[in-house]
Amino acid sequence: MRLDLSLYLITDPSLCAEHGLLETVVAAVRGGVTVVQLRDKYASEPELVAQARRLKTALAGTGVPLIINDRLEVALAVGADGLHIGQDDGDVLEARQALGPDAILGLSVQTQEQLARVDSSRLDYLGLGPVFATSSKGDHAQPIGFEGLATLAAASPLPAVAIGGLKAEHAAAVRAAGAQGAAVISAICGQPDPEAAARAFVRQ
Repeated sequence: MRLDLSLYLITDPSLCAEHGLLETVVAAVRGGVTVVQLRDKYASEPELVAQARRLKTALAGTGVPLIINDRLEVALAVGADGLHIGQDDGDVLEARQALGPDAILGLSVQTQEQLARVDSSRLDYLGLGPVFATSSKGDHAQPIGFEGLATLAAASPLPAVAIGGLKAEHAAAVRAAGAQGAAVISAICGQPDPEAAARAFVRQ
């Protein structure tokens, strides 16, 4: 599956609650979302597997991959298109071996030191940030701003998506900094009309 990082949606259970997870994702994809990451730090494995299966069915035929955040067992159980892990969420080599060569594998990177340790032969993309502080992840690293994003993107051996407090009006700056796209949560999930919110990014 071709990986288009231009508009990368990360789900949040509380922000998606108003419309429902499935309805929010389907509307966002209609609006132009190109990747969907299922992220729920507190759901049990059976709950997350059930959510992932529903999303996978809904995304079938759209060309939009379903990535699972952090939970390798869930990704394997549902045959997801890929997995995204943080610096402390697991081993890249172990994940690649379990997923096989064709799955998408992404890694979060916040610093130059972390970037220097990236094994680009086993990864498909990097998530760079947080660009700005965000309430959706209380323990996030120090924000890097667009200057920090540009520095990391320039040194990245892989395609990169920016994350952290990004809104539609930041889309051009994200591209100018060298990232292939923006990963967003509240700018789509927390909006009254997720489809329109996604279209606002596409227009930018």
